Amino acid sequence: MQNNDGIVLLAKGPGVTSFSSLNNVKKSLHTTKVGHTGTLDSFAQGLLVVCTGKMTKLVSHITEFDKSYSAVIKFGEETDTLEFTGNVVKKAGLPTLEALKDALGHFTGELLQAPPAYSAVHVDGHRASDLARRGIEVEIPKRKINVFSAELKEVELAAGTDNVLYARVDFSVSKGTYIRCLARDIADACGSTGHLVGLLRTKVGNFTLNDAAGLSLLEDFSIASAKKTAADFLKIEAEKTVTPPETQSKKQKTPYIPTEEDLLIQKEIQFKMQTFSEETSLLCGFNNIHLKMVERLADFKNGKKLFHSDFDEAINAEDKKDLAVFYKGTFCGLLESGSNKKLYYKFVAL
Repeated sequence: MQNNDGIVLLAKGPGVTSFSSLNNVKKSLHTTKVGHTGTLDSFAQGLLVVCTGKMTKLVSHITEFDKSYSAVIKFGEETDTLEFTGNVVKKAGLPTLEALKDALGHFTGELLQAPPAYSAVHVDGHRASDLARRGIEVEIPKRKINVFSAELKEVELAAGTDNVLYARVDFSVSKGTYIRCLARDIADACGSTGHLVGLLRTKVGNFTLNDAAGLSLLEDFSIASAKKTAADFLKIEAEKTVTPPETQSKKQKTPYIPTEEDLLIQKEIQFKMQTFSEETSLLCGFNNIHLKMVERLADFKNGKKLFHSDFDEAINAEDKKDLAVFYKGTFCGLLESGSNKKLYYKFVAL
């Protein structure tokens, strides 16, 4: 019987929600116990890190990891959503390449960022995006973020000029950073306006898109591919508006028929599913400790009393970090140490 407790790296395509992308994980592993560690907007693509089974208890820790993205910015227009599906609310001239390079140099390190109005940030108990759709303007407090790097990778100049119309920038950022806000602020620093046309997440902590199931189904990310993907996305959305899907009775369910792409992804999920590693554990902020004897492995699995002497490492009772227990590379679960030197179970992963 297949073990469904693990970590799945999924390459989400553009045009689908993060939630619906989990269907292939559920079908592949025959489980409904899945949890993503950070969503992507439906227009965006790239890496989703999904915890399954008992590993869902680690979702909140992996959500805190730093992330990397490749983003395509269009200059000259700002939209209300700060990406291409929104309505244009502001226009300005295009920046020079020198102005863009200079602006990027000021967008690394610790910064204060104002989250977008269309976001999941809560204001007085309501999602900011819900308030924005109702036409209610709210002021969202700025928050500290960290931009570790911002590298210009590609530009497209406006026809017959030396001004930048599109730019592809690779970002490495801390948790909670909105790339579309960086697009807005960088454009503003150039004396222009701007919004996102495409977004690809390439890394979450020590997890990379190159190891994700379904990667082969994504096009190589560039300014040209992002523009095409955005145009296709808008066309599909317009068709949905003109021809809404037929309403069905609540008792009727559309039969599930997987596509060839679904079957490919589901097969790769089974092949590529990862275990919780010691490297990932350290990124979560845990202290790694190792059981000495295989006999104690069964005791751990059954929740029996454990002692400091059962582990290779000395355990500091004053250290408040959770203890990640491993035996010969296998993650067993989490413990916490009490001031009385007793060890308490947080969860068992075996």
